[in-house]
Amino acid sequence: MTPEHLADVIRGVVAGLQDEGTLSGHSGVEVVIERPKSRDHGDYATPIALTLAASAGRPPRDIAALIASRLAEIDGIAAADVAGPGFVNIRLAADAQGSIAGVIVAAGAEYGRMELLSGRRINVEFISANPTGPLHLGHTRWAAVGDALARVLTAAGASVNTEFYINDRGVQMDRFAASVMAVARGQKVPEDGYHGAYIVDLAARIVAEQPEILEVPEAERLGAFREAAYALQLAQQQQVLELFQTHFDVWYSERSLHESGAVERGMTRLREQGHVFELDGAVWLRTSDFGDDKDRVLIKADGELTYFASDTAYYVDKRDRGFDTAIYLLGADHHGYVNRLRAVAACAGDDMDVNVEVLIGQMVKMLRDGEEVKLSKRAGTIVTLEDLVDEVGVDAARYSLIRYPVESPLVLDLDLLVKRTNDNPVFYVQYAHARIASVLRNADALGIDWLGTEYDPGLLQHEREGELLRALAAFPAVVAAAAELREPHRVPRYLESLATAYHRFYDACRVLPRGDEEVTSQHIARLWLCAASRQVLANGLALCGVTAPERM
Repeated sequence: MTPEHLADVIRGVVAGLQDEGTLSGHSGVEVVIERPKSRDHGDYATPIALTLAASAGRPPRDIAALIASRLAEIDGIAAADVAGPGFVNIRLAADAQGSIAGVIVAAGAEYGRMELLSGRRINVEFISANPTGPLHLGHTRWAAVGDALARVLTAAGASVNTEFYINDRGVQMDRFAASVMAVARGQKVPEDGYHGAYIVDLAARIVAEQPEILEVPEAERLGAFREAAYALQLAQQQQVLELFQTHFDVWYSERSLHESGAVERGMTRLREQGHVFELDGAVWLRTSDFGDDKDRVLIKADGELTYFASDTAYYVDKRDRGFDTAIYLLGADHHGYVNRLRAVAACAGDDMDVNVEVLIGQMVKMLRDGEEVKLSKRAGTIVTLEDLVDEVGVDAARYSLIRYPVESPLVLDLDLLVKRTNDNPVFYVQYAHARIASVLRNADALGIDWLGTEYDPGLLQHEREGELLRALAAFPAVVAAAAELREPHRVPRYLESLATAYHRFYDACRVLPRGDEEVTSQHIARLWLCAASRQVLANGLALCGVTAPERM
């Protein structure tokens, strides 16, 4: 019996009590299922009586006693008791608790997926970068976290679009082009240009592929180098992100935002809502009406559009494309954008508490031998995504970046992340999966057809078996919380606790027969439990974009 099934059972009990007049109050209340801190208090607990007390006009313990007495009569529930101010502690029968392993094996990769956010169209924009150099360590954190967030939102039933916003408009593009052109022509890079070794590589490739570019008339030369360098650098960013297992549905060009007329359409929407005004020859948006610290300029007095004009148009464009919610993942230096983007949504006539969300991520540092790693070999002044992958690999990099809340500064210990020990979190979880795969291979080698043999969940009565079963049953709730709270770090943290529960089970409960020992129904039941554990570990790692190895 899963927590979701148990919640349905409790809802049925409450509805029955209300229908017969034994209990008054509102119907359809939310049923919360919790794990008691002490195993002695049962498998699950619910505060439903405390929730019902006000509308029923009765003491919570009286209501809890009514519910507990009815629950105790239901098949699959061994006992239900009242505790504290009105909690109901529930102990499942062994076969009801063990049935979750069969449910998981049958569901396979679908276990943990749900319809919680069904019907919601969500746009997740992460990594808003200039195509003027390699992606740095801050981008790398968003590459992992944003992708994991999209995966858990999809698992929760939402229709998700992942988007990379290319900052390909503005003075930085000309500085980038001037830097590459200078190197290509054997000249000094401008002081305010880009000085990484990758600029030399780009210049060499451009000249090799387009030798005629050096003969382009001077008036057109900067533009020619800008487009050539832009194409190569963007391709490099796309390539390294695919290597990092981060896929984007849309690569959205800021330049195309202006060329398509989206900026004008966005401005029209804002004018229609009555929040645009003119002052001192400039055009402003009255964002201060909705929590921003000041009003923002859309068009300067000289007629030049501000970067904020692009931001507003981009938001309106997302809503025009049919997304219910636009989620932005921004860096630590963008705190001011939280209220600004919320105000843009309100100025566009939307609900800023529903249609827009802004997550701010903190900085990342890398340590080796206790010292911070500061410089990239290629970029010169930053640590890049490629640097991190070269050091620890894709799996360790993604997992370690996802497993912490984004609002917390993050320090990655490179020495730890390459260790093949239980101190390394990603190794610990992947090893659990590989260990189970080895057990199931050994079962096959012994000729044990556990999948084709009847599974008796009632045989899983050992304390460690119960602990593991309860951990497996919690996975859908973890996915739901990760999606609803926009906290994908909950998944790897859960996987680590699941791996611990499995190792404790395996150390305490013999799974395979020894020597000439006959295969018993208990061996079969434990193999089903192993298979369920492997499936949940694989499903959770997939939500992180991390592989589930069969051997290590």
